[in-house]
Amino acid sequence: MSKSIFITGTSSGLGKATAKLFASKGWTVIATMRKPEKETELTQLPNVHLLKLDITNKKQITEVAEKAESISPINVLINNAAYGLMGAFEGTTDEQLEQQINTNFLGTILVTKALLPYFRARKSGTILTVTSSTANIPYPFVSVYAGTKSALETWTEAMSYELNQFGINIKTVVPAYMQTNFGSNAQMVSHQDYQVVFNKYITAMKADSSTKRDLPEDIANVVYQAITDDKKQLHYTAGNLSTTEYEWLKKDGIEKVMDTMNKRFFEHE
Repeated sequence: MSKSIFITGTSSGLGKATAKLFASKGWTVIATMRKPEKETELTQLPNVHLLKLDITNKKQITEVAEKAESISPINVLINNAAYGLMGAFEGTTDEQLEQQINTNFLGTILVTKALLPYFRARKSGTILTVTSSTANIPYPFVSVYAGTKSALETWTEAMSYELNQFGINIKTVVPAYMQTNFGSNAQMVSHQDYQVVFNKYITAMKADSSTKRDLPEDIANVVYQAITDDKKQLHYTAGNLSTTEYEWLKKDGIEKVMDTMNKRFFEHE
């Protein structure tokens, strides 16, 4: 029997790569995005169904969950939709903060809530949320983004207790920076009193720009593994950078790691 997967944020990057991978494996893919009318690649795949979904729209979430179930009962949910908010926290508007939290955290858990009754009724299903290595080692000037990803990690852990009795697995995949448009699509904010230190950070990051980034296709393979390995594992580091950072954190602890990060970004000439 073919399986069905519901993926948010499939217009580009990891979301699109994941949709293509599962489609190639014979899965029925419900690919959601805010503007499906602009999508040209996924529409060419016969087992991919495009649905319009803005995960900050509560009413739309419920409607799309029902529509997806009518297409094919969902076996797996991948929470991928998110965006970055970058810059000095004090420079953000209240609206920008609300939008970041509503998209990256609240929208994600509401999509999950909408599909849980179907999973529970079938006593099966897997929920996988894409978080970020910034949940383990936060970088400067992405405090709210990192906060939302860290919250999803903890939410996943706590939810696992509740879902075990229903045969529902819940997991996260934890990538670092990838070769995607994520950075260019990030919402940038500024504050004049933080500009000097922000410029130091950007200079250091640009010096690292030649570092090889993981491809979204490689991370999609980790997503596929996490979905199909039948393990009760909660978190999967994904890609070389994320794995290296996690091993570093386990070895040295967060205080030493952040001391090194401070020196790396702010004490160079």
